[in-house]
Amino acid sequence: MYPFANHYLNLSGLRYHYLDEGRGDPVVMLHGNPTWSFYYRNLVLGLRDDYRTIVPDHIGCGLSDKPDDSRYEYSLRQRVTDLEVLLDHLELRAKLTLILHDWGGMIGMAFAHRHPGRIKRLIILNTAAFPLPAMKRLPWSLWWCRLPLMGPLLVRGLNAFCRGALRYCVCKPLPAAVRKGYLAPYDSWRNRIAVLRFVQDIPLTPDDRSFALVQEVAAGLSRFVSLPMLICWGERDFVFDRHFLEEWRRRFPRAEVHLFPGAGHYVLEDAAPEVLPLIRAFLRRHPLAPEE
Repeated sequence: MYPFANHYLNLSGLRYHYLDEGRGDPVVMLHGNPTWSFYYRNLVLGLRDDYRTIVPDHIGCGLSDKPDDSRYEYSLRQRVTDLEVLLDHLELRAKLTLILHDWGGMIGMAFAHRHPGRIKRLIILNTAAFPLPAMKRLPWSLWWCRLPLMGPLLVRGLNAFCRGALRYCVCKPLPAAVRKGYLAPYDSWRNRIAVLRFVQDIPLTPDDRSFALVQEVAAGLSRFVSLPMLICWGERDFVFDRHFLEEWRRRFPRAEVHLFPGAGHYVLEDAAPEVLPLIRAFLRRHPLAPEE
């Protein structure tokens, strides 16, 4: 189910895993929490004949190293720097298409905020690049996982976050092999550190470490309003729900939007056969000029 060559970049002694499949204009896919590059496996297979697909595993996720806090700062700002180092290493400094899901939206748009000239197309999959919308409240399940004692027990001890996502982030039951694929990298207390740190890094108040960066990125989103944007949205997502979708639409009124009423947060699991043709058609309709 994951028939790809593994590539690694050395980040200050840490192995940063990524996929690099195909040739052509680069399409960079950024996953969220608690997924990894496995989430994009079908898109890579469906796009690599015509595009160069780049899919990193954030540090602590997937096949990347999973260091403790003494060796790595699990913060949004560091995630963006990691991506920057990877794309510079691959000499991908132009003509970038971003496909963003969950935390990948914030990471990808923060990178775009640093390098607006590199970004030419955007594909949005149940994610955000702005603070929690005014009418949205953080689900209780995420609040539990942020509590000082309860959070580590649930997330790192019982693996409740990863296992819960496989049940509540999809509408169609996942095959056993797919569930095993998602869980494989997160098989111990040690290896689930990034899952917890992502939840703890959700920016809710000005006191949260990543809040200022999220505000800065949100304030600069208008710079990308003229770019081609495709939104494919699972409507049965209890976290990234209609409030987030409405905010995307408000900020990007010209975006092409496709809704999937039978799909949840993992829209690529519930609706992959429908989403892939839409992405391919979108990329064909918005070709990049050779000089871009």
